[in-house]
Amino acid sequence: MPILVTKADGSKEYFKIEKLRRSLRRAGAQPDEINQVVAQINPTLSDGMKTDVIYRTAFDLLRQGESPVAARYSLRRALFHLGPTGFPFERFLAKLFTADGYETQVGLMLEGNCAEHEIDIAAYKKDHSFVAEAKFHARPGIKSDLQVAMYSYARFLDLKNQKICNQDVCGINEFWIITNTKFTSAARKYANCVGIPLLSWDYPKKNNLHDRIQKAGIYPVTVLHSLSANQIKTLIARDIITCRDVISNPSVLRHLHISTKKHEAILQEAKDICVS
Repeated sequence: MPILVTKADGSKEYFKIEKLRRSLRRAGAQPDEINQVVAQINPTLSDGMKTDVIYRTAFDLLRQGESPVAARYSLRRALFHLGPTGFPFERFLAKLFTADGYETQVGLMLEGNCAEHEIDIAAYKKDHSFVAEAKFHARPGIKSDLQVAMYSYARFLDLKNQKICNQDVCGINEFWIITNTKFTSAARKYANCVGIPLLSWDYPKKNNLHDRIQKAGIYPVTVLHSLSANQIKTLIARDIITCRDVISNPSVLRHLHISTKKHEAILQEAKDICVS
């Protein structure tokens, strides 16, 4: 009998076991692990159950193993923990696009035709450039809406004569909107109509934010389960935003005032997560 589950935004949908299997595969779970998780979750399902409860159950089951799959599976929640401000999310996105070969800047001030604008992310490489508005949300049920899309398009029109660097490729020809959650259908329709590229957790269907993170192996430091919330805050304050930042600058862990054993455990966890 089909089971109706409640999503983060309050809407309901029929539970699809393949959707759970797919999310586990994307995190790197092996077929045996997937079958074990599904077998234990299936009997617990009931009408009205929140998808977040299903996620937490799957996450707890994955954590019983020693592989980094649980950390990767928690990626979406880890992005929420980059808050409470949007700046760490902007820095994370800059590092993600840097890994893709772009030169990036955050918080760039540009004078438009009619107003001054602060650009969250500016990125360019030899054959492409864009600027982006980063919309960070601390909860999964909050979506970026039509107003965000219309506002961003207005900014794009005001900035079209400007450049983000001195190279020919650096004209502002694309104004992206990037969010860690989702867009409303109205925002997607408007953005597609006026030519504003959108990037969210699951949009577009291919090469969305989740896909780009997995492909680049650039994971936020908030996926590290061996760190407390205060320790994560300490690292982010020192611009340690990703697991690769920890790997490339392990001495920063001294600011956490932890034992050598704990230091080594955190570093090993970061390395395990970043292995594709």
